[in-house]
Amino acid sequence: MNDHHESERRQELHGYLIGVTLAVLLSALPFGGVMLGLLPKTALLWVIGLTALCQVAVHFRFFLHIDLSRSHRDDLQLILFSLLIVALMVGGTLWVLGNQRHMMG
Repeated sequence: MNDHHESERRQELHGYLIGVTLAVLLSALPFGGVMLGLLPKTALLWVIGLTALCQVAVHFRFFLHIDLSRSHRDDLQLILFSLLIVALMVGGTLWVLGNQRHMMG
């Protein structure tokens, strides 16, 4: 029984190490692109956006243990719904502030 727990622990640690490695790489890529200035600004913005989306996927999979399996779909739906609510709140706030600025100017 102890070997089973040790094997499970090693597998989990292996997943965390893969996640950390990918997260560091996905963070270093945009920083390196900005610091070296090898790409035009629009291409650099695309690289930053794509690595950010990959970073979200890496965090969901390796740190939050959320994937597309049936047992984790409820968790994923809850997170996506929460993101929708936050996006609506932020978007609504920016819209109201934009209208106020337009009316005052």
